[in-house]
Parts: sequence; structure tokens; C-alpha cells
Amino acid sequence: MTDSEIPVDERIAVGLAALGRPAYINLGRVDALPPVRDFEAMRAATYAVLDDAYRAGVRWIDVARSYGSSEEFLAGWLADRAHPEVTVSSKWGYRYVGEWKLDAAVHEVKEHTAARFAGQWAETVGLLGKAVSLYQVHSLTVDSPLFTDDRLVGALAELAAGGVPVGFSTSGPEQADAVRRAFELEVSGTPVFSAVQSTWNLLEPSVGPALAEAHAAGKRVLVKETVANGRLVVEPPPALGRIAREHEAGPDAVVIAAVLAQDWRPVAVIGPSSTAQLAENLVATKVKLTAEELGELAALAEEPVAYWRHRSCLGWH
Repeated sequence: MTDSEIPVDERIAVGLAALGRPAYINLGRVDALPPVRDFEAMRAATYAVLDDAYRAGVRWIDVARSYGSSEEFLAGWLADRAHPEVTVSSKWGYRYVGEWKLDAAVHEVKEHTAARFAGQWAETVGLLGKAVSLYQVHSLTVDSPLFTDDRLVGALAELAAGGVPVGFSTSGPEQADAVRRAFELEVSGTPVFSAVQSTWNLLEPSVGPALAEAHAAGKRVLVKETVANGRLVVEPPPALGRIAREHEAGPDAVVIAAVLAQDWRPVAVIGPSSTAQLAENLVATKVKLTAEELGELAALAEEPVAYWRHRSCLGWH
């Protein structure tokens, strides 16, 4: 199989949130993973997904310090394969504390401080070196202490000035406010952030206008949780199921195609747990939704507070 046989949209990125650690909140993940989720098995599963993604033409990989061993897995894969032209984005701000246990009481701890940034940036560089093309604040919210921490903002600006683009991801019902506020941050007249990665999907599209503004301002826009942590695949609404059947595709391909259809040109970060899920996701590049279909799908949106309340109840599997 060659890259030309499977034309993949350049706006597809593979995220390793579901593969870098044994437990995560994605629905429909358990049966896709190895029966024994030890370190070696999860690394092998990660390599298999990355190999297939690269063969299909995907050149962007997204990881995070809190995604268990995702950076370590990616570093090993990059060293073993020596593939050129791979874009790597990572995140800091959460620390993985699950100790590779499925039933850990706590899996990750959030801390937006200058000390945490310095420590995690050193860990990221130690594994990935100069491969990092974008370093992001993980899950920035309007109440984050980052906004009033001049030392932290200055450190981020220094990293950006040194040639590593700096971005942030967002979560929660006030994502739009966080996006707009973050892009207002400047040091010596220069914007601190050049990219954003937000949750946007058919159930939670409320951040869309803010992302459109960011795109218009020349910022790089990424979208995560495109399948709503598996909700749109495991329990697809009737309209989604019907449209998927009409396109002879899975619901995951349709919802990812809806992301790619947005005129603010986001990069869709997909999070497959297996090569089979990856293949199903990549069908999105062949699905061309009509304006009528996009209108039907837009009607699936939930009230943001209700969406995030539901998400907070998803268990770690």
C-alpha cells in the first residue's frame, strides 16, 4: 500500500490519548485494545497505529505528558522508523499519576504553574528533542492561574521566541471565552499563542465561532474529541446513523468529515485505539457531506453545560 493509494486529508492528526496509557474515558475502546494492557502490548499497539497512519499519509501526531507513555512510545517509533516530515505536538499541564493501573483512584493531576511547565518541557525535550513542532498548555480554562502568572506567561513567550510555537487546548462549557482571552495575551507586544486545540464535535460545537475568529486571525486551529469520546459512535443519533448508511461509512467517518467541512479549516485530531478504528476514521476523507446533511447534523448539538456534565460522568475503562 502506498501513500497515493489512500489520499488522506493533510488536516488529519493522530492523537495517542487512548494508546499511551491503559485506562481512558473513550467509549468503545475496551475491545479494540490488547487483551492484556501492559507496557509492551500498548507500545506494540501504538506502533501499529502509527505505522498504518504514516502509510495512509498522516504526518501529524499529537501527544501529551499526561497520556501515560505516549511521548516515550512516539520517541521510540520515530527513532526506529526515521520517517521524515512528521509534525509532533505535545502538551503540558497535567501529570499522569495512574501508575499504569486500570483502577487507579486518580489518573491525572492538573497544575498550570511555571514550575510544572519548566519540569514537563524538560521531560518532553528529553524524549522528543527537536521533533516538537508545537507545545500546548493542556486544558486551559478561563479560571486557570496562567492568566495572572506573569512568570509563566513570560516563560511561554520565551519558548515561542526561541522557535517552538506555543499553543493551548481547551475544555469545558466556557471554551470560547478561554480561546478569546488566551489569544489576547502578549509579551512586549507579541502574542504568546499561535495555535489552539479545542473540543468541537456535533454534540458540542459551541466554541466554533471563536475558532473561526482564530483562523481568520492566522492562528492554527486543531479540533479534539471529534467523536465525543466515542458517544457518537457507540450510540449514534438516528440522523447520524442514516447519513452514515447513505455514505456507506461508519458514524465516526461522518462526524470527522463534518469537522473537515468547517470553513475555518481545523486539523482534526483523531484518537483510534486500534488499526481497525484508524481505518474506519480515515474513511472521513472520502465522505463529502451536503449542505442539507450538515444542517441535519448541526441539529444534534446539546446545551454545552449538559454536554460537559455528561462527559464528567464517563468512567475510566
